[in-house]
Amino acid sequence: MNKDSHLILKKGRERSVQRQHPWIFSGAIEKINGNPGQGETVRIVDSQNNFLAWAAYSPKSQISARIWTWDECDVVNSEFINNRIYRALGLRQLLFSEQTTNSYRMLYSESDGIPGLIIDTYNDYLVLQFSSCGAEFWKESIINSCTELGDAKNIFERSDSEVRKLEGLTQNIGSLRGNYPPDLIEIYEWGIRYLVDIKTGQKTGFYLDQRTNRIRIREYAQEKRVLNCFSYTGGFTMNAILGKAAEVLSIDSSKTALNLAKLNLEINQFNDKLAHWIEGDVFTELRTFRDRGEKFDLIILDPPKFAPTVHSIEKANRAYKDINLLAFKLLNPGGILFTFSCSGGINAELFRKIIHGAAMDAGVNARILEQLHQDRDHPIPLCFPEAEYLKGLICKIN
Repeated sequence: MNKDSHLILKKGRERSVQRQHPWIFSGAIEKINGNPGQGETVRIVDSQNNFLAWAAYSPKSQISARIWTWDECDVVNSEFINNRIYRALGLRQLLFSEQTTNSYRMLYSESDGIPGLIIDTYNDYLVLQFSSCGAEFWKESIINSCTELGDAKNIFERSDSEVRKLEGLTQNIGSLRGNYPPDLIEIYEWGIRYLVDIKTGQKTGFYLDQRTNRIRIREYAQEKRVLNCFSYTGGFTMNAILGKAAEVLSIDSSKTALNLAKLNLEINQFNDKLAHWIEGDVFTELRTFRDRGEKFDLIILDPPKFAPTVHSIEKANRAYKDINLLAFKLLNPGGILFTFSCSGGINAELFRKIIHGAAMDAGVNARILEQLHQDRDHPIPLCFPEAEYLKGLICKIN
């Protein structure tokens, strides 16, 4: 900790800190006393020099400081980091049993008190992702804590997110402890086996945040013709088949992802005659289905992040509306749409408005049956709504 370095906030800009929001933007800072290094812990004070928090300093990011703690008596050191990781692990052990899954998000960044750090468990491997200067500063302590506290002795780094560039950090991928991972690791979830590529797969290898939403498909899929868009490695596809769907057609632009999905179908010994695969652009394929007069009973839209920031919201709005409008047109009467957005720049209210507009333009009367969210290993602090990024709706048309 650099007790000699102070970030002095402008008058009136201390309110969000007092409300325990963990980010301090560069525009809120009046002055920096001392010469803090990248990732060092600095003291945050208001314009009257009153203590507010201890935070990790990030000189190149618009988020200049990410708060560790609001308690002046806390000391941010290896023990502090170890306690945060231990607390996060304890929560996950309460949330999940070995019968449910052997893979989950063990630590979720600000939500678990270590801003910019993701720790995902995949069977006997931990995948770490460092996306802030503070997490990077304490990297060795974090690795040591993971080695001591967790059952997984193999630790792999996937610090390849675009956010690192904003922090002035380079991208890092590689083994940190134990064995170098094989090309594919087998995990299980709700009775289904999956092969996961933690070295090059999307996110850290698998969409752990959709765990509960995947199982919801089983309740709706029986005897239905299902279309799974942006299918990746087939998580929703497998659950639709287990839910006794009549047919599942899956679309993804990645041949690698589709090949892995086919392997997942094979290792689960599911009937391959029920599954069909299309390598292609979802927007193009949906228009082709529309022009051919194709119809489906259940459609799943789980697209990539169209709006990673607020600056791309307008463009994302058009993309979300376009695919949902097409999906509504492709549904049979009484059809079901599972639709998602993982864009942080699109909040739940705006997402509902987009879906409503798509239904209106498609000329269908749609109702929301359920609202879906990221799974519980991605908790959302009440003081940090930015942690809520995954929004989902189950809609039914008349």
